[in-house]
Amino acid sequence: MKNLLTILTTILISYSLHGQTWSTLNPSNSCTERHECAAASFGDKLYLLGGRGMKPVEVYDPNSDKWEKKSMAPLEMHHFQAVPYGDKIYVIGAFTGGYPHETPVPHVYMYEPSSDKWIKGHEIPENRRRGSAGVVVHQDKFYIVGGIEDGHWADNRDYLDEYDPKTGEWTTLPDLPRVRDHFQAVVVEGKLYAVGGRKSFAKEGHGFELTYGEVDVYDFEKKKWETLSGNQDLPTQRAGNSSVNYKKGYIVVGGESSGQVPAHNEVEYFEPGKGWSMLNRLERGRHGMQVVPIGGKYYVAAGCGNRGGNPELTSIEVMK
Repeated sequence: MKNLLTILTTILISYSLHGQTWSTLNPSNSCTERHECAAASFGDKLYLLGGRGMKPVEVYDPNSDKWEKKSMAPLEMHHFQAVPYGDKIYVIGAFTGGYPHETPVPHVYMYEPSSDKWIKGHEIPENRRRGSAGVVVHQDKFYIVGGIEDGHWADNRDYLDEYDPKTGEWTTLPDLPRVRDHFQAVVVEGKLYAVGGRKSFAKEGHGFELTYGEVDVYDFEKKKWETLSGNQDLPTQRAGNSSVNYKKGYIVVGGESSGQVPAHNEVEYFEPGKGWSMLNRLERGRHGMQVVPIGGKYYVAAGCGNRGGNPELTSIEVMK
């Protein structure tokens, strides 16, 4: 009885601290199964983009609880972090083609929700092209961090670039402390956080196991990187995870690793100055997706249910 009370007390304390759980929605229709895709919130809707194979843009409306199919992508694009900016959703640092020698998409692409049209943007400098990179926007400039040039095979990069969407100018910034791919970046209080991910290196027989616990932080004002102390490492190492702002910090959601076949369902919260805590868990573990905030809630759709490429999911969850 005492042990049961202890367990219940722990659960109640955890719920009182965070008070949010995930639930699977049951819309009248579903999205196309896909993984290594991205998503963005635009207005009050979720836009699902890309994924392996040719995929249409699909839009989820939380108010009607329905998916709507939009225009087809201009080419296969996957392994990217979508970023809404202005009146468009940007795709920078994506891959096209099949495993293991996927090739970087050589241009910036933009999707315009108002017209349901894709726009081919500036060319990316040849020596800075890569896929599976983290991408954020800060003070009207995009920052592309990490990635890999030769699909899952080799040529991992520790690059950090600044891209001006108005002029097309690319500026090389200090390299991050380690090569890193299959992750998403996030900006909190003027600093860029590179967290999760791995070194994909199929050339040497490495697939899922070279994940990172270290958290690398770039200070935009100082223009310097630092690696947080070991006691602030990501508690659950995984790649193919999503990272998104949450309260005073950010959360890392889902992913894949060599430690288990099912995709990760852990949702871990980091607050600068306080460190990590377990927030909650997805109802269905998944990787190769992107979590987006809409109206104070967080949504995640599609992705892959096990490490690797199967099964591709069509479900959508919300954290209220």
